[in-house]
Amino acid sequence: MSKILVTKTKSAIKRTKQQKLTLEALGLKKIGQSVEHQDTPNILGMIDKVNHLVSVEKIK
Repeated sequence: MSKILVTKTKSAIKRTKQQKLTLEALGLKKIGQSVEHQDTPNILGMIDKVNHLVSVEKIK
């Protein structure tokens, strides 16, 4: 599995509770914060739910 870098780009204000919990589960709290995750189906599904709030880069 490769790794991906997930960066929070937008605020979670006025978002649903589920989206806020998904961002927290990904480890993202502040705008501009980045976390590294494995490229697993679970993580990709979480990213798909909040793709309008985050940016994703592949890490070699």
